[in-house]
Amino acid sequence: MLKHVVFMKFKGGTKDSDIADLEKSLGALPAVIREIRGYEFGRDIVRSERSYDFALVSTFENLDAMKAYQVHPDHLAVLAKVKDLCDGILAVDFEW
Repeated sequence: MLKHVVFMKFKGGTKDSDIADLEKSLGALPAVIREIRGYEFGRDIVRSERSYDFALVSTFENLDAMKAYQVHPDHLAVLAKVKDLCDGILAVDFEW
């Protein structure tokens, strides 16, 4: 199994409605991308100096499944929203 963890730092002035739209778009992906085994995401609630604003943790059967997810057209559409909203994006992928 493979975990894909993404941290997002939103640009200053990002609207709550834009984040809500992102959440809706992310929530729709498991129904259309069969490679997704687990999908959790949410806004940071601590808001410390070192915190990022949003996190996504997804699970895939293996690296090939994650690669298929990454090029899926529906994922690419959501990724475009992420890139538009964020100043910083970090990712870690690990097997477990």
